Amino acid sequence: MNTTYRKTKMMAAFAAILGLTLTACGGGSDDGGNAGGGDGGGKLAGAELAVGSKEFTESKILGQITALALEDAGAEVNERMGISGSATVREALESGEIDMYWDYTGTGWVNILGNTTKNVPDDLYQAVNKADKKKNNVVWLEPAPFENTYRIAVPEEFGQENNLTNMTEAAEFIRNNPDQGAVCAASEFINRSDGLPGLEKFYNFEFSEVVELDLNLIYTQIGESCNFGEVFSTDARIVSNNLTVLEDDKGFFVEYQGALTMRQEVLKQHPAIEKIMAPISAALTDEVITELNGKVDTEGQLERDVAEEWLKSEGFIE
Repeated sequence: MNTTYRKTKMMAAFAAILGLTLTACGGGSDDGGNAGGGDGGGKLAGAELAVGSKEFTESKILGQITALALEDAGAEVNERMGISGSATVREALESGEIDMYWDYTGTGWVNILGNTTKNVPDDLYQAVNKADKKKNNVVWLEPAPFENTYRIAVPEEFGQENNLTNMTEAAEFIRNNPDQGAVCAASEFINRSDGLPGLEKFYNFEFSEVVELDLNLIYTQIGESCNFGEVFSTDARIVSNNLTVLEDDKGFFVEYQGALTMRQEVLKQHPAIEKIMAPISAALTDEVITELNGKVDTEGQLERDVAEEWLKSEGFIE
């Protein structure tokens, strides 16, 4: 393995590290926060629920979809959107600061339950749900059919010029061309065992430089500050920035299927949540979530507006 030096640069605004937005919703309308007249039917009338999200666009959209659906069912919802970091939002769930948020099966398996990326069970969702419920009293509702996994991307032209289509080819290229082996990545990916450290070990290489950026800056900096960059597979900015996603040809990355997670006591107290969210989750395919992400990241719409428009268009709320 090359013993090239590593240098980490901080280019993101430090104020975005925490990214915790506290916004009370549902108390400003005459109907007590009911967002519409869909199938909610007042099943959660009188309930007070706190919905959280992580700091990136997709998580915020999923949080808003959940908040609006619960408001439609009569609940008073407090939003805790934009919590920075998987560990932080999970801590907020376990401490009772929030009642639910969307997470991903790969994160649950590796980061929450402490497993490795090796010997991953065939039915990862069931394994994560069973273990998290037993160990932490946290329930994972039925997952959506989309999967948002980590990937490494390169500028389309750079990939074509250097015949880069997968991670094996990228690892060999970086070993032979360390001066072109910089990667742009966010803090969490840099430090996760199912992120950068594990990826380098698995493919037996090292990026020559790590440029640490706020997650939202990475897509525009691939090809500028670095030739390689961390991306999410359902992010519409891959297309809008003319990036090529490298195939994980040896299968390092774990499946990251999205699911709403909540404390078991919350579900027991409000079992209607599961029935309300089931058809909504089932409708969130790869194509749908990528399109919703694009409305925010490339068109500049607000997450709540995008979530509300989609829920209404699908008949989940009026």
